[in-house]
Amino acid sequence: MSTPSQEHRQQFDRDGYTVYRQVLDPGLVEEAGRHVEWLAQHHPDLRPERLGHNLMTDDPFWVRLISDDRLLDVAAQYVGPDLALFASHYLSKPPGDGMPVLWHQDGSYWPLEPMQVVTLWLAVDNSTPENGCMRVIPGTQDMNLQKLQSKTDVANVLSSTMDTTLVDESRAVDLVLMAGDVSVHHPNVIHGSNANTSGMRRCGLTIRYIPTSTRICAEKQWPSAFLLRGKAVPGINTYLPWPRYVKGRHLPFRGCEQWA
Repeated sequence: MSTPSQEHRQQFDRDGYTVYRQVLDPGLVEEAGRHVEWLAQHHPDLRPERLGHNLMTDDPFWVRLISDDRLLDVAAQYVGPDLALFASHYLSKPPGDGMPVLWHQDGSYWPLEPMQVVTLWLAVDNSTPENGCMRVIPGTQDMNLQKLQSKTDVANVLSSTMDTTLVDESRAVDLVLMAGDVSVHHPNVIHGSNANTSGMRRCGLTIRYIPTSTRICAEKQWPSAFLLRGKAVPGINTYLPWPRYVKGRHLPFRGCEQWA
């Protein structure tokens, strides 16, 4: 008989994604919801769908959240015991006008070599078809990464899409998640999400974990390169120090005094 972890890995290998239920406790998920509101207040120039990894360098709660052992234990099943962060991004679709994410493959955007990376998508809110949940085309993780096409004639989070003639929308699966659930997906699998026209916010946090053997190919220090577990590989990446909590500058959170 397969164990739950084996079943998850079997689905991931077959379909390019899988879902873990209730990974994080409600208290931490509630703090994440407050965090995204705090970020939006401090960055009014940014759409709430675009609160990205460049904001992480000096954000202790964000690093505390993505380094939670429960998340790392899931990520380690896909990329091994020596874990680092590549990027993380709050995609918070406000009620009524939350932008869609057009069909794409994550790996087409990323300067990683090799493309060994896994995404955990943490549901901060309940995520349903009504408020624009993620949709995945199962089995497309076996497709090569495709060239991106600019797409700005309709508002969308990435301002781009892939060649839609390669996308069979009739096979799309809605990933319905409750707050605290986590979906896991492959960098090549085709996915996207519809606009949020409902009265409910739909906030999710993407977390891109890499093995420490994967190189971030960037000319400057990457703003979200953190060693999270295990050992670094010499000469591959330069990792940032974990940020320290400063009262009055950062969002207060449970245990923040241990980060001071």
